[in-house]
Amino acid sequence: MSDLLVHMPPVPIGRAREALFKRLIDLIAMPGTRIAAQDRSMVGDILLDMLLHASEKERRLCANRLATAKESPRRVLRYLSQGAIEIARPILEQNESLDACELIEVIQVGTPEHRQLIAKRRTVPASVVNTLSEIGEPHVVRDLLENRGAVFPEEAIDRLVERSRDEESFCALLIERLEIRSAQALAMFWWADGLTRRKILQRHAADRLQVIELCADVFELAAEEKWADPVARKALQLIERRQRNRAAAERSPFGSLEGAINAAAIEGMDAHTAQEIGYLAGLKPVTVAKILSDKGGEGLAVLCKGTGLKRDFLRLLWASLKRPFELDDGVPHPQLELVMETFEILSVAKAQTTLRYWNWSLSSAFSKDARREVTASGLPANEENEFSTSQRTARLVFGRS
Repeated sequence: MSDLLVHMPPVPIGRAREALFKRLIDLIAMPGTRIAAQDRSMVGDILLDMLLHASEKERRLCANRLATAKESPRRVLRYLSQGAIEIARPILEQNESLDACELIEVIQVGTPEHRQLIAKRRTVPASVVNTLSEIGEPHVVRDLLENRGAVFPEEAIDRLVERSRDEESFCALLIERLEIRSAQALAMFWWADGLTRRKILQRHAADRLQVIELCADVFELAAEEKWADPVARKALQLIERRQRNRAAAERSPFGSLEGAINAAAIEGMDAHTAQEIGYLAGLKPVTVAKILSDKGGEGLAVLCKGTGLKRDFLRLLWASLKRPFELDDGVPHPQLELVMETFEILSVAKAQTTLRYWNWSLSSAFSKDARREVTASGLPANEENEFSTSQRTARLVFGRS
């Protein structure tokens, strides 16, 4: 008997079934003023049962009719939105009644094409954005970043900034998002292209004038206490107006920052001179190492402008690092030209803020406390590692390990 059932031909679709299928769709598509909610719910249950046995053509017909029917039974919409892409397309593109939980369900069971349609929806809730960013399919993420109706939570931006190291196309899109914070943008600076770097410096460097003015008396209090409180000292280092380290200049064999750069240009940059330049500029060793080793060189422009150096010293610093001045045909090297332009467009105050932000955040990755409190898995070990902006930025730049 079971063999007979297996080999029985499919039941042909009669005119009655076809007519009923269309009538049910018509009923569901009616506005709420024309059909009772209880009736719509019952009709939805019947229609869903018929959809389970319907052809691809019938399912597409149903999806197209219900694409703009916001009051359609949710179970029917969920079923259609998880179907083959041509069935799901009208629901995912047009029906705005799907909530975040339903969209996340589609993301988890659907194909990359389903996820791309969700990324392009008119509005994409924060939880949906977060789920798509976790999966991280590049073409889906790019559509999501270009979608002004998508709401990006901080966690998703952090994740995508980190991913942008290997997926360069993310950088230019991320910098256009209103949700990106200065800490995230200034971390992304280190691997972004030249145009994106310029936007980062122009849009995300603050001048700190109001902050300095409001906190002026706090500097006096800290000085009276001989800067004994490490938490206050770290915070005030980011706010302080003066960039250069006067005490380092008194001890340095070069006498000044200009003297150290002159020496490097004549004798070549070595580890000792690089470290002295960092001390004289008021920077930690890891920060000056990051700036001097940066391939693009825009960090050099920030260093020179933020410490009050004249543009000639930027050229000397460029020479000390054996960077090219010209192409083979004698034309000025375009990268040097770009770095010089960056120097010109930056204000001293904004360049100082950028230097201080880098110094504040990058050094966190190498502090004794940070090294001791990061677990073997690389995950944050306490609330400071989890929530501190400086340590979050350091992890973006250097990675978790």
